[in-house]
Amino acid sequence: MSSQFITSTTGVVEVNGQDFKLLVHAGLSWLKVNQQIVNALNVFPVPDGDTGTNMVLTMQAAYDEVKNSTETNLGKMAHDIAQGALMGARGNSGVILSQLWRGFARAMDSNETMTQTDLVSGLIEAKNTAYKGVVRPVEGTILTVAKDIAAAAEENIKDELPVDDILKILLEAAARSVENTPNLLPILKQAKVVDSGGKGLYYIFEGMAKFLRGESLEKSEVEVTPIAAMEMEDTMETIEPGQDFEVVIDFRPHDAFNLQTYYNELEQIGTSIQVGEGDNLYRMHIHVPSENRYTPIDFTMSFGTITKVYIENLMDQMQQKSQSTNLKEPPLALSPIEPGQIAVVAASPGAGISQIFASLGVAAIVKGGQTMNPSTEEIIGSFADLPTDQIIILPNNKNIILAAQAAASMVDKKVAVIPCKTVPQGISALLRLMPGMDFETVVEDMINACDDVDTGEVTIATRTVEINGVHVQEGQVIALHNGKLIRSCIDVSDATMSILADCNMDERERITFFCGGGITEDQVNMVVTKVESQYPEHEVEIHDGGQPFYQFIIAIE
Repeated sequence: MSSQFITSTTGVVEVNGQDFKLLVHAGLSWLKVNQQIVNALNVFPVPDGDTGTNMVLTMQAAYDEVKNSTETNLGKMAHDIAQGALMGARGNSGVILSQLWRGFARAMDSNETMTQTDLVSGLIEAKNTAYKGVVRPVEGTILTVAKDIAAAAEENIKDELPVDDILKILLEAAARSVENTPNLLPILKQAKVVDSGGKGLYYIFEGMAKFLRGESLEKSEVEVTPIAAMEMEDTMETIEPGQDFEVVIDFRPHDAFNLQTYYNELEQIGTSIQVGEGDNLYRMHIHVPSENRYTPIDFTMSFGTITKVYIENLMDQMQQKSQSTNLKEPPLALSPIEPGQIAVVAASPGAGISQIFASLGVAAIVKGGQTMNPSTEEIIGSFADLPTDQIIILPNNKNIILAAQAAASMVDKKVAVIPCKTVPQGISALLRLMPGMDFETVVEDMINACDDVDTGEVTIATRTVEINGVHVQEGQVIALHNGKLIRSCIDVSDATMSILADCNMDERERITFFCGGGITEDQVNMVVTKVESQYPEHEVEIHDGGQPFYQFIIAIE
């Protein structure tokens, strides 16, 4: 890409549509480089630290909308970018980011170019639009950072600075704002992190500033991700010839450990190298030929103390995976919809849960849950062709609600979004759907039904943190009750009993387990036996939920 920015002796004074596309691409590129850093700023130690991923996917959708465009009109380019961001928005951070682009585009109108004054106006309108798009704005988030950026722009408008100088000032304001987020949001201070969405917005502006300075937008050093963010499944998609074994090593490095040297020498041993970092712990992943399967172990011992080793035959894994893939899931028996009927759309994190929703009468399923938030476009696509104008959406996850609301606002149909944050809440709401009921009554009943069920979740901690007096070590089993971290536990059974003990079981009659996250049948049976022994008066149900990361999602009603 080449720049055609209109400049003076002092710097950039005007930006046209093609220039603006370059800036957007620069922001996207730098955000991608720092994606895992943003993901790692997750407050709760649960596997949904996907703010960076959601923002990258949203920005990517925005750029994809215009990457082949030859439009030079700044206003038209901004509107196209905003449309792409809105359709591709994922998660709360992505939706808010799309609203920032929407407000910015509205301020640009159909301007041929963007001057210093236009930039300031756009940032102010971006902030205003984003705040209006959230029912209860929370300070100490991406909204605050956007507000502080707009304030800094407004303060400097009188100076008539060139665009690149204004961008420098805005970047400094964004940095200060991000660092201040823990002072505005106590949960951030407890977790000792800054706001992830605000940090992502900072990287977008930093990418633009780096581009205007002519600096590289590629990381020069080896990329290290948080251990919890290492995606081993992705490395299984293609196996290089001769790379027969997968080796994963956890080790504590010596004081003189040089990561770049370690990584460079690994490249002489094998392929598909990943390095993850935890609390004074590194995890190395590599593919090697069978005759070298022990080489990474001997090599790593010279760099630190090995704490754990995992070796797997890749050829056997691929064969098992292929056989598993060939076993088709039973088709979903979704409810047929007639004109005038109410159609329910449910977000589902697993195949088993999808089957349950289908059996209860949903008309469409959107795949989505922790770490896999569907886009606005995907949600719209799930119901756009249904032959009715009455749609109810069950997001079943707090990070899908805003995208669902954005989808509802973009169509002509009557669409209601039930604010259910968990699968049990969604099922409880769905049970209120009765033939012949009018739309408003069903919606009201579904909203009320969300309070009729408690939700327990059992998963593995992805980071070491202390929140509300609960100290958690990375890798521990943790228990959550209605989204609140209540305890770190020794095993899945301990976590389950902790959740039930935290509920008022005297007012509950049924306990339903949705099993997933790789839990074994023996583990499930052990837990259920213990639950039935302690709560003999309660009905216990077990379902294969198929959700990733969470060994149990538990409905207590």
